[in-house]
Amino acid sequence: MEIEPITVSELNNYVKQKIDGDEFLNNVYVRGEISNCKLHYTGHIYFTLKDEKSLIKCVMFKSYTPHLTFVPKDGMKVMVFGSVSVFERDGVYQIYAKAMKEDGIGTLYEAYEKLKAKLEAEGLFDASHKKPIPQFPKEIGVLTASTGAVIRDIINVSTRRNPNVHITLLPVPVQGPTAAEAIVEGIKKMNELKKVDVIILGRGGGSLEDLWPFNEEIVARAIYDSEIPIISAVGHETDFSISDFVADLRAPTPSAAAELAVPNIEDVKYTISQIENRCKILLKKKVELKKMQFEKCMQSKALADPLGKINENRMVIDNEVKNLCNLIKIKMSNFETLLTKNITRIDGLSPLKIMARGYLISQKDGKIVKSVKGISKNDVIDLRYSDGMAKATVNEIKINK
Repeated sequence: MEIEPITVSELNNYVKQKIDGDEFLNNVYVRGEISNCKLHYTGHIYFTLKDEKSLIKCVMFKSYTPHLTFVPKDGMKVMVFGSVSVFERDGVYQIYAKAMKEDGIGTLYEAYEKLKAKLEAEGLFDASHKKPIPQFPKEIGVLTASTGAVIRDIINVSTRRNPNVHITLLPVPVQGPTAAEAIVEGIKKMNELKKVDVIILGRGGGSLEDLWPFNEEIVARAIYDSEIPIISAVGHETDFSISDFVADLRAPTPSAAAELAVPNIEDVKYTISQIENRCKILLKKKVELKKMQFEKCMQSKALADPLGKINENRMVIDNEVKNLCNLIKIKMSNFETLLTKNITRIDGLSPLKIMARGYLISQKDGKIVKSVKGISKNDVIDLRYSDGMAKATVNEIKINK
């Protein structure tokens, strides 16, 4: 007897009915750690619940999420109440969560927070250390996987914004046990070559485990030590890794990183055009101002009659010279009057004038005799008159009483 095959849909439906009919699976209470959590725009929450050995997919629909007292994140330990069923389209079984509460912090998330606090205390996140992103880079280095959407998005965005910017890809694994060391070596090599102006460190979204290489301490310190500015574009917009905090700039997505690194050539052209127009307007105003100043200068009296001012100054100088000459004459006249007066006074005090009136001077041994006490009887003395001199012998001396 030949067995009639069934379709995949029929098989999935059969399994679903079997699971849905299990009373235990209709009310399960499971403890685990959240991973690969996605808060969907519809309001649903998709995540994976795991422990040390296994994992299971979970979904919490929008009708149940308003009752949550916290925002689920990767690394959280939680307790989930719900039912297990099959998603027929994909043929996978998962937990349909109806309630969820926190049960502590996951191991990876705890390590993440501990390293973040350590590096922040050391100053690796300080804004003062962050290097500016070049405004007009010529070459951009990209550290990511050689295949995948990340490098395609960066190339597409960069080419669209400015086809003159070159992209240098240094392929590195972005997840797995060797990823962190490869990323560190990539950063060091980019710095040694000194070819690129800025580095984009990127990868797509993923769970906390997938993004963990970008939370390694060696990667953080390599980013901090890089002389070339680094843009971190790891995961989705809601994902934050240690590399985001250490990097010189954080981009929400790799595409956004390309937009931040590469200036839009059309915007640059427009800015240059605006500056050119402003320069033309300012130059035109400057020329008009200088023209007005020139015309005003040409109308000035100094240019119309350049010798006029010179002649005026000559007249001023002549007048000053005349005044100076008059002042000198007055001074000379005053000096002459004073000199005549002083000569007259001095002449009036001259001994010769006195002697001309009958007075004489007696001298003994060439010295003037001022008193009769200075001579003795029979002394020979000289008698000086105004018109000559005579010698005499003292015969008698009388002293007034």
